[in-house]
Amino acid sequence: MTPKRKKKRRLYVVVPLALLVLLIGAAMAVYFWQIRLQKPVEIDMSGHRHGMDATAAAAGAHYHAPAGQSVSCDSLVAGETSGPTRTFELTASRKTLKLDSGKTVEAWTFNGSSPGPELRVKEGDRVVVTLRNRDIADGVTLHWHGIKVPCSQDGVAGVTQDAVLPGEEFTYEFVAGEPGTYWYHSHQMSSVQAKKGLMGSLIVEPKAESGTIAADAEASAFYQRLDSSLLLNGSARGFNVPAKGGEEVRLRITNADNETMKFSVDGASFQVVAMDGHDLHEPGWLEGAIVAVGAGQRYDLLIRLPEAGKAVVRSPSADDPAITLGSGPEPERAEGGVPFSFLDYGTPLPEDPEREAKPDRRYELKLGQSLFVNTINGRSFHEIPPLTAKAGEKLLVAISNEGGGDHPFHIHGHTFRVLSKNGVPLRGSPVVLDTLLTHKGDVYEVLVNADNPGLWMMHCHNLGHASMGMSMMLNYEGLTTPYRVGTKSGNLPDL
Repeated sequence: MTPKRKKKRRLYVVVPLALLVLLIGAAMAVYFWQIRLQKPVEIDMSGHRHGMDATAAAAGAHYHAPAGQSVSCDSLVAGETSGPTRTFELTASRKTLKLDSGKTVEAWTFNGSSPGPELRVKEGDRVVVTLRNRDIADGVTLHWHGIKVPCSQDGVAGVTQDAVLPGEEFTYEFVAGEPGTYWYHSHQMSSVQAKKGLMGSLIVEPKAESGTIAADAEASAFYQRLDSSLLLNGSARGFNVPAKGGEEVRLRITNADNETMKFSVDGASFQVVAMDGHDLHEPGWLEGAIVAVGAGQRYDLLIRLPEAGKAVVRSPSADDPAITLGSGPEPERAEGGVPFSFLDYGTPLPEDPEREAKPDRRYELKLGQSLFVNTINGRSFHEIPPLTAKAGEKLLVAISNEGGGDHPFHIHGHTFRVLSKNGVPLRGSPVVLDTLLTHKGDVYEVLVNADNPGLWMMHCHNLGHASMGMSMMLNYEGLTTPYRVGTKSGNLPDL
């Protein structure tokens, strides 16, 4: 047989096999995307009781409400406070924005900008926010990320309210609790609407200076990605914080992107004074450390400027917008810094009964990931049985990242105490979070105090992962909701 005939014969074999592999791959891709895009018709997230969706109904049949009278989520409202009332209005609308980079983007905005206006209140204030929808066709909501609001005010379409459609409005009311750095975003089709720009910063200032970290100046750094552009407070260029040599600046960093961001502080020493709005106990001074902030997380840094020169806070990419503090010679860019770890940072509390608290219930959440589906314990979204609790209980939750990639896990309406990582107990300051950044192979144990009765979403705050299935519920026994998630109602919180 001639070489030419041998080559043709190989082609007769190889080409059909290659086509077969491509066809099988395409069929599998279509199958998984159909699963991914198959939205439930109607789900009652208070117990995964389903209507018009037999498959989902079978998945949710495990739930049994306790005996006795049930309580509706929308009956749980803000309590009394002696603080003043602060009122705000946010109007959601489409707008063409011209960035300071010269790029033009079609954005969804609050009050004509993205991010929307920073809402700044004091501890104990009654916060009243009226949301209006001008022209976002699928509806919008406001979720208060990290704030312990009553169940009815959590802003999750189909769980705590219906999405606010064009021409409609909804008024949120809650009492600002623990001081700290928080943020807000729409939780209707969250992976789409946050990416389009429906988000903003929320700062709760302490009502008294005593017991808080003193600083000479303060600034907020709100990072988001809008149409592939990384923006800092809406700018592609960054900003400058006026400060003098020797002064200390509190910098409130919010990562509203879907990916982990890493920061260096060049030219100055600094402390991590708060994480997710909660102060750390006796934080130490750091130099050259690299701080990783997961999607949805907030880190407050206290930066001590040198007597001569300035400091620069930036990410590894030279194209990302940076924060300059003070003036003077440019500091050298840090190379190969040591990653910041909260495992042994700061000091323990002199008395800490929660460290030895005994849980009432134990749960295990295994975060999985494939090319097309993201899972918790091998299931996706409404197929995942909810965690259940009674008011006053303590829940020990083991969270493991088995699928690879970064999964910043967020729990609505609650904070949690991080007890250990990979079997090693925390040795420094107590760490209280609402969003936990996990890397592949990480296993964390966290303690959740069931102190806010309601129906609460739990999900990866890479919102694309949440939309692909990594989203579930924490439900208090006896709690119900009149709202429904699904195509029938149009409420799709994690699309």
